Amino acid sequence: MPQAVAGPEIERLIQLLARMPGLGPRSARRAALQLIKKRDTLLAPLADAMRVAVERIVVCRECGNVDTCDPCTICSDPKRDPTVLVVVEDVSDLWALERSGAVQARYHVLGGVLSALDGVRPEHLNIASLAERAANPEVTEIIIALNATVDGQTTAHYVTDAIKALGLKVTRLAHGVPVGGELDYLDEGTLTAAIRSRTAF
Repeated sequence: MPQAVAGPEIERLIQLLARMPGLGPRSARRAALQLIKKRDTLLAPLADAMRVAVERIVVCRECGNVDTCDPCTICSDPKRDPTVLVVVEDVSDLWALERSGAVQARYHVLGGVLSALDGVRPEHLNIASLAERAANPEVTEIIIALNATVDGQTTAHYVTDAIKALGLKVTRLAHGVPVGGELDYLDEGTLTAAIRSRTAF
């Protein structure tokens, strides 16, 4: 077992940082050292921001987004198109779509995808609340914006079946060649999806 190189407070900081996605033990040590070196300009403001986040951040009871108000800023925005619901796996996907500026609709965060291997069943996801929201007479279209993985596609089919009786228009994101992508670097699944989803030129 490797020996601790610093006091318990610093070791705890490193261990907590190492739990973050994309940060292993080595990256966590570098991040911790950077925070410590910039204690006044980075560490203290970050600690304060995290304290405020713990106190004020809530999950929106309508869509599952995280914000400092409930309903969230998106659900409360009167400029949003109330006829369209975009179904996403996680808040990070919602944020990605918002960064793109491609849609001005409302969202519904499932909180994951169905996975037999991980024991994630329909009752573990926000599918029942999606069906309730989709039953609102204002809603005319559901956009399924889930990842193109096996679990994502399984979840998309399950969601589609769950709301089929409502007679809504159900669409999904197109799959295929990304903007700026070169065919030689794409995997076979992406190329197959691109050929099947081809459009008129």
